[in-house]
Amino acid sequence: MSAQMQSTPETLPAFCEGIQYFADTLPEIGRLGSAPLLGPDCPALPDATDEKAIYQTLLAADALRYLTLQVTGSKSSGHPGGFASSADAVAALHLLGHRNMVTEVGHHAPGFYSAMFLDTSLEDMDIHTVADMRARFRERHGLLGHLSGAIPGLLAPAGPLGQGQHFAMAGAYLNRDKLFPVTIGDGGLGEPYIMSAFQHFATAYPDITNYLPVLVWNGYSQEHHSMVSLWDNTRMTDYWRAHGFDDVYLIDAREFADTPDAPVYADSTTFGFAARMAFTGAVLKASDAAARGALSGRRSCLIIKQLKGAGVHATGAKSHNLYAHHTLDSDDVKAGLQRRALPIQAWKVTRENFRHAGGGPAARVAVTESVRDLPSLDGLPLTEFKVGENHIPTTAFGHVVGEVGKRDPLFVVTNADGNEASGMANINKALTIRHPTADDLYFQGPAGQVYEPLNEDACAGLAVGVSLFGGRSLWCSYESFAINGLPIWQTVTQAMAELRRPTPATVCLFTAGALEQGRNGWTHQRPEIENYFAAMMRNGNVYPLFPVDANMIQASYDWALRQHNKGIVITASKSPLPIHATMAQSAQAIENGAMVLQTRPGAHTVVFAVTGDMVLQPVFEAAERLNQAGIGSRIVAVVNPRRLYRPGDVSWSSVSQPDDRFMDDAVFKTMFHGDVLIGVTGGPSGSLEPVMLRSQAMQREVFCWKRGETTASAQQLFDFNGMNAQAMHERALALLERVSA
Repeated sequence: MSAQMQSTPETLPAFCEGIQYFADTLPEIGRLGSAPLLGPDCPALPDATDEKAIYQTLLAADALRYLTLQVTGSKSSGHPGGFASSADAVAALHLLGHRNMVTEVGHHAPGFYSAMFLDTSLEDMDIHTVADMRARFRERHGLLGHLSGAIPGLLAPAGPLGQGQHFAMAGAYLNRDKLFPVTIGDGGLGEPYIMSAFQHFATAYPDITNYLPVLVWNGYSQEHHSMVSLWDNTRMTDYWRAHGFDDVYLIDAREFADTPDAPVYADSTTFGFAARMAFTGAVLKASDAAARGALSGRRSCLIIKQLKGAGVHATGAKSHNLYAHHTLDSDDVKAGLQRRALPIQAWKVTRENFRHAGGGPAARVAVTESVRDLPSLDGLPLTEFKVGENHIPTTAFGHVVGEVGKRDPLFVVTNADGNEASGMANINKALTIRHPTADDLYFQGPAGQVYEPLNEDACAGLAVGVSLFGGRSLWCSYESFAINGLPIWQTVTQAMAELRRPTPATVCLFTAGALEQGRNGWTHQRPEIENYFAAMMRNGNVYPLFPVDANMIQASYDWALRQHNKGIVITASKSPLPIHATMAQSAQAIENGAMVLQTRPGAHTVVFAVTGDMVLQPVFEAAERLNQAGIGSRIVAVVNPRRLYRPGDVSWSSVSQPDDRFMDDAVFKTMFHGDVLIGVTGGPSGSLEPVMLRSQAMQREVFCWKRGETTASAQQLFDFNGMNAQAMHERALALLERVSA
């Protein structure tokens, strides 16, 4: 659509302040765009084939493109190209009333912000005009470069590729009557997680189909052609069908081109008016059919095949990112804005359509904009074991998990390696593994609450997605393999730190610690993951917990279930271990951060600060050897190390649902003061950082994991890593000699 630029528009709506260019007119705007189709009594386009509906969808797509380039160009920064090629589908789904939209592509953020601006959701951030949006884009306390948990109306964060599908499926799982579209870039389609996650979910939950993948097939990735750019339409369609989708709607812009030499990936914005209307009509019709199918039991997929950068400053991978030379005065950006300029009437109509789509602004109607009602968990039965008895921590934990699932039917447990292998067969027995084949021998059946894809990303993804969307979940894993699911766990936990509402904490249990995996060798001995969480503790909402026994693991989970907007990681063993603490002591230790397990008097005091359960065995033995030599000791279990930092060490005050509980100096001194401090952990040393930072002991040492090896017992691994009682005893004596010198 060619148009003349309007230099001094009259009767400019206030929200348009900051738009640089306006067209004098557009073809057929008087006939097809004189009044918005949506309103207070009409939350969705009533007829997807109606000419006015098609026209106003076209206006909406161009408005999204214009705003995306206007805003990114204002900062010479951001990513306009990928979203631009999806704008037609995004506009169609919004105007069809589907407001619970997520994305796999963080680079599409400015387009998603543009939609939230048009529907007035961003007014909750005091962004009322395009000028406001330009000023706040990619600024602190503004519109972050990628989607986050802080933006009104947007359901989920988007950072690393290959994550958005989890949010769509989690939303669909918790809200069976609403559609959850998720845009997926063909650059991100190379991530193996996306399709395997869809297929396992479809197998486990065949009746849940109200999620809609929208593949943005534009031929390019971030800096080159996409890996699927040479596929033809039949191969792409077959690919989605092979992964469990019943209906694949593929709209190829090239088929609507009004020139015979259109490239394989065509730009619909260069077509004449009639061709543009035909393309937009096909997109709108397919979007409506795909949405209706997904909401009525058909696994549906929508594919928009259109050149990357359609309608912005450049095309192909060159459209992906703006650099310093891309200013609002540079020829390419300026020309792109002028090509997509709309008349004032188009902006008025589009604003009203977005404002009423789906029943109101997304900041009011999206499912994540309110707190979800959950069944009560008051009075969960915790089994208190007597001090001195031996019990398996994970089995005690599993009993509580089963009770949670019985009370909350939408509670889901995810595990790739199997609960039974971690001493938690009682979870499967209580809640049933979700599987299409019913078999009582394996506690599996089609209605279970235990989700077991052999893919840690899929496990973590569904669990954290459910938690982010307001439900309860639990991700269980071997610590050795959990690293494959941590990217999305971290993404969601970070989003929870800035979320505008309380939501249940995302809770993990990592079992089968390195010390229990001797025969399996180093492939199953990777406790280094604990340093990942140790580093995240400073975020302000991450809590690694190290219960010492079967009582404390129950207390840990009971505490975690009452937390909001936190990432909580419980690490424990699956072997029978001694009970060291009562239930009351356990609860207090979690709140305080640590507890004294044993004190032996003597001429000097060696303090052992310990994270873990099995690793306590050589520590108690070392303390006994010191006692025989007349040397005193104190064994302190570091249960919740986040509580042991100083307030200034952690960004606690900047997070949603802030937690300002830290152990004060007097209590810390009572627990950890001694002549010598020895930190001991069955994993890496990061979890002990808060203790080492605050300790006043002149002589300090750390015994921690070095690396794995094939061994016959935990003791041999202690020996191999220099963490046995003899080594601790000898090092304590050497440090005491320095104290006396």
